[in-house]
Amino acid sequence: MPTRRTALIVTGAIALRITSPKPIGDAWAQAGDQAGDQAVRFVKSTSERLTAIVNSNDSPQEKRERIKNVIDATVDVDDLGRFCLGRFWRLATLDQQKQYMALFHDLLVMKVAAHLGEYKGVKVDVGLARRSADTEIVITRIEGRTTATPRVDWVVSTTSGTPKIVDLLAGDTSLRLTQSADFIAYLAHHNYSVQDLIEGMRQMLARTPNVSP
Repeated sequence: MPTRRTALIVTGAIALRITSPKPIGDAWAQAGDQAGDQAVRFVKSTSERLTAIVNSNDSPQEKRERIKNVIDATVDVDDLGRFCLGRFWRLATLDQQKQYMALFHDLLVMKVAAHLGEYKGVKVDVGLARRSADTEIVITRIEGRTTATPRVDWVVSTTSGTPKIVDLLAGDTSLRLTQSADFIAYLAHHNYSVQDLIEGMRQMLARTPNVSP
């Protein structure tokens, strides 16, 4: 079933290894071009919105709604969801695709809410951007508390004119690839039934309905 690794697409637990010809560590000191500067501003704004939610006195329900709004505005959820289902996206019926995408969105909100608590009271230091293929990779470091992933690299697409998060790298691990592997493994144990995966996602949401940062 989708595991805890479906973690934080937005704050930096969305993990995937983006194909790159050189180490991403170089990105911290590189100057950005126009697209890179746009990506940096976008990541800074997004991280500030998320930390504000974590440190607010809002109710759990209000925080979840605010997290959902951030995800809707900053993450390419449809692209991410299709990628994670892989070739099975094309094999699913239109109704299954609709159910899956709605559940994927809800799971993403749930996982972000579950992990945002780790970032309470911290500062996100945003570095510079480096181009990789058709994306910009922006490095951030979490300061103020020891966390499992003190450095997070945000993978941002600017090709549509509006920046969107398409992945996050935590410890050189990719959530997009990791989550896709989780889904495929689940399908392999359930006769490659997309409907069984959908039911598993629905059950997971039902077990943890009130997660909040």
